[in-house]
Amino acid sequence: MKNSKSLYWKLSAYFFFFFFTWSSSYSLFSIWLGQEINLTGAETGIIFSVNAVFALCMQPLYGYISDKIGLKKNILFFISILLVFVGPFYIYVYGPLLQYNVYLGAVVGGLYLGTAFLAGIGAIESYIEKIGRKYDFEYGKSRMWGSLGWAAATFFAGQLYNINPNINFWVASVSAIILVGIILSVKVEMTEHEAKRADSVKLKDVGQLFLLKDFWYLMMYVVGVTCVYSVYDQQFPIYYSSLFPTEAMGNQVFGYLNSIQVFLEAGMMFLAPLIVNKLGAKRSLILAGYLMAFRIIGSGLVEGPVGISGMKLIHALELPIMLIAIFKYLAANFDTRLSSVLYLVGFQFASQVGASILSPLAGSLYDSMGFRNAYIIMGIMVLSFTIISMFTLIGTKKGKENMNIKNLQKAAL
Repeated sequence: MKNSKSLYWKLSAYFFFFFFTWSSSYSLFSIWLGQEINLTGAETGIIFSVNAVFALCMQPLYGYISDKIGLKKNILFFISILLVFVGPFYIYVYGPLLQYNVYLGAVVGGLYLGTAFLAGIGAIESYIEKIGRKYDFEYGKSRMWGSLGWAAATFFAGQLYNINPNINFWVASVSAIILVGIILSVKVEMTEHEAKRADSVKLKDVGQLFLLKDFWYLMMYVVGVTCVYSVYDQQFPIYYSSLFPTEAMGNQVFGYLNSIQVFLEAGMMFLAPLIVNKLGAKRSLILAGYLMAFRIIGSGLVEGPVGISGMKLIHALELPIMLIAIFKYLAANFDTRLSSVLYLVGFQFASQVGASILSPLAGSLYDSMGFRNAYIIMGIMVLSFTIISMFTLIGTKKGKENMNIKNLQKAAL
């Protein structure tokens, strides 16, 4: 019990400083690309698309290695070391390369950001969720601290950006140094049974996931619903800051708004397990989809900073419900030996596939018809896929033994 509490606090602190690092360097990323690097909406869309492509290349690899090594912390240590160099990377490598050649910069940046952040977050979340199941603490209550870390960094990000954008990047590197210290202090016991269970994972098992109809239905939900919220967020700061008399004022107010949103999100992370346990995983995913559709369509209908701020804050309700529901949906309906692969491929990978396709399209829509009309189109897409998912996602909890991949294959034969 003592070890459980110690691990909870250490991994919660890891979440806090990982998200603090990420927020410091990434929460105003699209503003940095537009105002400092002077990229167009379409070019910014390409950057996000390339980032997504590199992330999706890393996610299956992270997932397989994570399941294969079980409860060992190797991947988290690797990610932590990478993040120590985030400040120098942005300032001395990424920015100059983008100004020299957008495509070359996009590739180099995509490799680093995709590995460290965009795929790294999935590896971290799936690892801590495993530890939570072993030591009996709710993933959502630990993940809550990540939201607080993001909010803490974002609260000052707009002000620091207006002084000098590079300050945020240096703050991120300092935070990452703390991250390394935390992960070095984490000690997780791994039993012989757990080691054998992890070692039993084979590439064939991963391939067999793609024979499951229910797995494809889940990925359809992810591509049509969950990935759109990240596409919506990519260039939202640019639109938001344009609603103010000056860009500097818009940047600063957006930092405050983002902090409020993430503080609310942290509170919802604490409450989300109760909601998901009450509604069930499928109903919770559907609820999150409807909330997202309402938020995105509403963003295209409201006018002015107050209205759009209200729409943005709905994100704090939908994301915690979605994240908790995804983990519980996977644990209830698929082989838990493959929990990292399922999350990183079935959720994160599918999200990045969708983002890599939708990001440049969204960027072109922003340039051609404006943000408000683009948001309405994106929201209608989310609504459509949510309605379809009401009939395709698994509605009742099936016994894990019935969802075991090998048993399903035998039944099919």
